[in-house]
Amino acid sequence: MTRKSVTARYPDVQPELPPRTRGVIGLFEENCTVCMLCARECPDWCIYIDSHKETVPPAAPGGRERSRNVLDRFAIDFSLCMYCGICIEVCPFDALFWSPEFEYAETDIRELTHERDKLREWMWTVPAPCALDPAAEEPKELAAARKATEKLAAEAEAKARTEDGAAPGQEGSA
Repeated sequence: MTRKSVTARYPDVQPELPPRTRGVIGLFEENCTVCMLCARECPDWCIYIDSHKETVPPAAPGGRERSRNVLDRFAIDFSLCMYCGICIEVCPFDALFWSPEFEYAETDIRELTHERDKLREWMWTVPAPCALDPAAEEPKELAAARKATEKLAAEAEAKARTEDGAAPGQEGSA
């Protein structure tokens, strides 16, 4: 009330968006395993995925053939999407990301269904993740893993010392 109002001249001046702005969803196709979790968890059913199975030859001779899913179609209908981010949260392979891009308006609603090529283009506008807070507490999982690694290293070092010390003594008694 005490400050003068300022009008943003939007098309000429781009707004300063806060980090983690939800604009459009980008697809990192190489990480997608066609697990379908994003499509199943989507409350709007706006994600369309088609795939087929392919047989992969054995990696080693005498091994067995494996089958894997191959992505044929991945599309998101942004006219239905409510930008809740559930698809991004449930993706266990980090194939979906928020891009801050918000200028993708179309004159025809049918053009708001973005196929995987368009979703891949949005991926290049995804900002790098924020740096970790150096003052933050270390995650419990990392602390437990570090303790286990240190314990194994200490045991291996102790075993190596006893083997070095026991080897000359064993030769003299034999």
